[in-house]
Amino acid sequence: MIKRFVPLALFGFMALPAWSQEAPPAAEAAAAPAPAPEKILVVGQRPGPGLWKVSKGEHVLWVFATYSPLPAKMEWRSQQVEAILAQSQEYLLPPGWSAGVGLWRGLTLLPYAIGFKKSPDGAHLKDLMPPEVHARWLALKDKYIGEDDDIERERPVFAADDLFSKALRKSGLSKGYEVRQAIEAIVKKNKIKTTSSTISVEFDDPAKSLKEFKKSSMDDIDCFSKTIDRLETDLDAMRVRANAWAKGDLDAIQKLSYADSDAACSAAFESSSIVKGQAAFQDMRRRSRDAWLAVAEKALTANASSFALLPLKDVLDPQGSLAQLQAKGYVVEKPE
Repeated sequence: MIKRFVPLALFGFMALPAWSQEAPPAAEAAAAPAPAPEKILVVGQRPGPGLWKVSKGEHVLWVFATYSPLPAKMEWRSQQVEAILAQSQEYLLPPGWSAGVGLWRGLTLLPYAIGFKKSPDGAHLKDLMPPEVHARWLALKDKYIGEDDDIERERPVFAADDLFSKALRKSGLSKGYEVRQAIEAIVKKNKIKTTSSTISVEFDDPAKSLKEFKKSSMDDIDCFSKTIDRLETDLDAMRVRANAWAKGDLDAIQKLSYADSDAACSAAFESSSIVKGQAAFQDMRRRSRDAWLAVAEKALTANASSFALLPLKDVLDPQGSLAQLQAKGYVVEKPE
């Protein structure tokens, strides 16, 4: 826990999964009008989408596309996934990266981490943005958070994430962690080899980085504004997409446009002086994808059947992981 705490404090895009709501690539999403909103979320047992099939001769990699947010009262279960997992020789975790400083070193850094979410120099949200943006924030805060004076002193990027998370809960949506947990329970039951492609990196000087982070400002107003835009306009569409994923209706997901707060919030951290000053953290998105592609190709060579998780956004991306495998000559087939 300590090993994770310090890097999460510094690089909030690792700790804030609400920003990475998996929507279709913008070019595809904007191509068709949005369908009428669904107010009622699906409940009960649902299978989600079918499996993508990546093959090389007789060797197959089955890919299950994860998505967030999902209906909070949905129970995921897929007989297809259970059957294919049971006969697979390897399970591939999704791309990712982590940073650590070690247990004892982490303990010494805890004092520096206190207050990392607060804006420098005691600034309040109203001091950092146009009055009209702050007024819209207050309306949403009253609706989804209620009384909380402390949040007004947080950096916009952290306040936006807290608002987004609470809005999801009050709208009958969850972040969908239960689906991955259920799949990994099947993996454990069947004693399937698990392979991670996660890239592990270290801070050059974590104490210095924490102190600098607490003193430095961030370009996070765009993240804040786009999160507000999304909550004002996109909650109904989120429900439609959540229902569509639960039913396996990928066409409905791809037809919905969305406000891309994810990119703006990630950019707020990735362009900060702290991240730029850490050589090990540069170009991490590409590096983590390349690492996943390497283990996927190795699994396709070694196993008759392998199974992997990928975010739906990556699966549908014309420049994503499956598209790259297809460009290398692998056969990629969508679910029927």
